[in-house]
Amino acid sequence: MPHKKIKPAEHRKYLRLDTVFPVQFRLQTPDGKTFLSDWLQGFTNNVSHGGICLCINNFKPELFKLLKDKKAHVLLEIDIPVEIKPITAATSVIWAKDIFGDTQKHLIGLNYEQISAAKNAKLMRYAWFKKLFVPVALTIVCILVAALSINSYLNFKLTQGNKLLIERLSVVLKESDLAKQKIEEVSSSRQQLQEQLKNLAQQIKGVQTAKINLESAKEKIESQKADIEALNLKETTRLNNLIISLTKEKSLLEAQLKTVVAKENIAVQELTQLDQQKDVLEKANFDKMYRWLKIHQNNRTGLVMSFEGDKDIANWSFTYDLALLVQTYSYFKDFSRAKKILDFFAHNAKRENGWFLNAYYVNDGGPAEFVMHSGPNLWLGLAIMQYTQMSQDKSYLDLAQSIGQTIIKFQNADSQGGIRGGPNVDWYATEHNLDAYAFFNMLAKVTGKKIYAQAAQTALDWMIGHTYDRSDLPVKRGKGDATIATDTYAWSIAAVGPQKLKELGMDPDQIMQFVEENCSVEANFLKPDGQRVKIKGFDFAPQEHTARGGLVSSEWTGQMVVSYKIMAEYYAQKGDLKKAASYQEKAQFYLSQLGNMIIASSSPSGQGEGCLPYATQDYVDTGHGWMTPKGKHTGSVSGTAYTLFAYYGFNPLELK
Repeated sequence: MPHKKIKPAEHRKYLRLDTVFPVQFRLQTPDGKTFLSDWLQGFTNNVSHGGICLCINNFKPELFKLLKDKKAHVLLEIDIPVEIKPITAATSVIWAKDIFGDTQKHLIGLNYEQISAAKNAKLMRYAWFKKLFVPVALTIVCILVAALSINSYLNFKLTQGNKLLIERLSVVLKESDLAKQKIEEVSSSRQQLQEQLKNLAQQIKGVQTAKINLESAKEKIESQKADIEALNLKETTRLNNLIISLTKEKSLLEAQLKTVVAKENIAVQELTQLDQQKDVLEKANFDKMYRWLKIHQNNRTGLVMSFEGDKDIANWSFTYDLALLVQTYSYFKDFSRAKKILDFFAHNAKRENGWFLNAYYVNDGGPAEFVMHSGPNLWLGLAIMQYTQMSQDKSYLDLAQSIGQTIIKFQNADSQGGIRGGPNVDWYATEHNLDAYAFFNMLAKVTGKKIYAQAAQTALDWMIGHTYDRSDLPVKRGKGDATIATDTYAWSIAAVGPQKLKELGMDPDQIMQFVEENCSVEANFLKPDGQRVKIKGFDFAPQEHTARGGLVSSEWTGQMVVSYKIMAEYYAQKGDLKKAASYQEKAQFYLSQLGNMIIASSSPSGQGEGCLPYATQDYVDTGHGWMTPKGKHTGSVSGTAYTLFAYYGFNPLELK
């Protein structure tokens, strides 16, 4: 191994360490031929590239004198933790001295005469490491603490800002409602004044006619002038006074009307300004809602917890919710996030006989619920088709067709072509057959395969025969089930479409009117800040059919908003602008009501981002066999995603 010859130096700058290296040493003659001592023990905490400062305790005076007189050289074995064997070096003495006059402790300055260059470099690296470790570690800790503090502060400010954004929207929505009420009151006053003016005008006209008739009669009976002159004068005076009185009243009413019209114009301007603010705040809040859907995605599994706040199912991710997320991510061109979810189902999700489970654990992707229903599987298929259409990536089309084949096999096993709720249940739901109709239409459109078009028609024929078969009840919940379910009405519009429904002899306007009359409710909602507000929206079922009273479902209200927008577009294309405007107005009204349900995320990772609860009440019966999640302010993926669909007018049941 090469050794490096180091030139002597009387003054050397050492690297002082906080710890010591043990050093074995022995003295030898300068020519290296004779040893002058046995191996002795010392240590050093001062090293340099050219030598070390050796510290020795209880050193024999005669040996110290040899070093001080520079009549001996020193062989070294330096132990450092990173080396298995000690580092050896031959050194000469530069200086020697006692420590503060203590003759039992000595410092010897040694200069390397021979040492492996590689070993010396390693010794110096280790020395620098030891020298810098504590200050660097402390610096890193300080930086991390500072970064954590800054991050905590920024998160706090971000959370406060997000909460303030939600509060501002709530205030503007409230002011907008008050402005609308004011306009309605002023408009009512204006209409009353206009009606009074109309009546006065008719009265004045009648009096003027009576006066003309009186004067005409006076001319005809000139011969009786003397007898009736007094009577005519009295009547003429009365009529003139009445005309003057009515004219004054008319002038007063006109002045009042002018004031009312001015107030109405001001109120309309205020409402316009509030609507502009509302549009800006709604857009900002809905953007934050999308961010809430992103930040909870698990980087390893790609899954997202369905409900933030319900501790019983905090780690659960429902397949239906994941399907909504795939469509939401795809709509926002966030295809990498959508792919993470689809990769999970393509490669990692447990599947039994072609069926995916209803729910999986977020952290590891394991089964959370060993139940298989048709709806979640069909919605996963719908999600894949929407992703494929929007991204033009056909990587998951085989997975969609695999789901399709599983459902077709299930459909064909039924003598009437119906799709049951799942492989292990006996009930049939309109909802699942609507899902199948939409899914198979998408598959037929993308693949061109007739088998899917036939499967879609079979699903529609089954619904016509079993759930669209009563004139007094436009849509039944399922086969032999006359229960009213809001989503079957909204999805009939979204999946089948107004035009197709009319071709089937059904009335889409009646469908919308029926669900409005039976499922539209006004419910109290307690916001996280303690404010209690009234929300108008749609319940899962008719209010009178449940003991809990009315509640608003954010998801199902979102579904209705999507359907209102579909109806508005349908009538706009037909040129019926009045009906189109009416449906669009309803869509905007209920969308604003959903805006008033936005809450700030309660979790640290949520950073106060906006989201929607599943419903205005927690842990109550929906009326369809499941409960709303626990937690007064539990954020819901399905409620938040469908509200975004409603805002942007995206129909997940139609491929565009």
